[in-house]
Amino acid sequence: MFASMKHAKIRLYVDQPLGVGQSVPLSQGQARYLFAVMRLGVGNAVSLFNGRDGEWQAEVAEAGKRGGTLCCIAQSAAQQDPPDLWLLFAPIKKARTDFIVEKAAEMGAARIVPVQTDFTNAERIRQDRLQAHAIEAAEQCGGTFVPEVTELRTLTKVLDGWPSERRLMMPDESLAGKGASLGATPGGPWAILIGPEGGFSEGERARLTGLPFVTRVSLGPRILRADTAAVAAMTLWHTALGDW
Repeated sequence: MFASMKHAKIRLYVDQPLGVGQSVPLSQGQARYLFAVMRLGVGNAVSLFNGRDGEWQAEVAEAGKRGGTLCCIAQSAAQQDPPDLWLLFAPIKKARTDFIVEKAAEMGAARIVPVQTDFTNAERIRQDRLQAHAIEAAEQCGGTFVPEVTELRTLTKVLDGWPSERRLMMPDESLAGKGASLGATPGGPWAILIGPEGGFSEGERARLTGLPFVTRVSLGPRILRADTAAVAAMTLWHTALGDW
């Protein structure tokens, strides 16, 4: 039976601990997805992960309209955590903000931090909805880690409480085409800051460029949209300092 379970096509994020013989109760939403949408039944295979214990192969033990139970059989992949990289970004239009969160989760951000800047278009976010997007991205791309999506905070407050050991990479459109890069910068904990569509204000730029932990970089000869810049910046960082 387990040999066939290696090919489970459905991956599900759960909050419960995972281990051999562990029973995993399903929420009503999870049960609806597995049994009404995906048409699974007792004995069918599901891959599970919780962000801590790796990926586990499980089978449906009980299936109902409003709930159900899965039983863990064996671990199919070890836990793989990303490098200690945070992505900070100023929220933009809804669909493009969703895109940033999804790609950050896929590409290996350890934490996703929405920040309110002077020129940020969105004054509020749905933290629970963005967290759900991060979970869905991990389910679909085979990840075993789900980054936390924090509440929206002002850039000023984030910088006021910044941990001194964490360096901050700042893609700077004023450097476009000038060839600035990460170079021989040190490893350790890092973060990337993606500004709003209108760029940083003069006050924000002055503060950021004066901070000792900030490294300004170019993302090439062209000015990029915020969602494109997030992907490009994470690619640059992972290639130079990450696990790529």
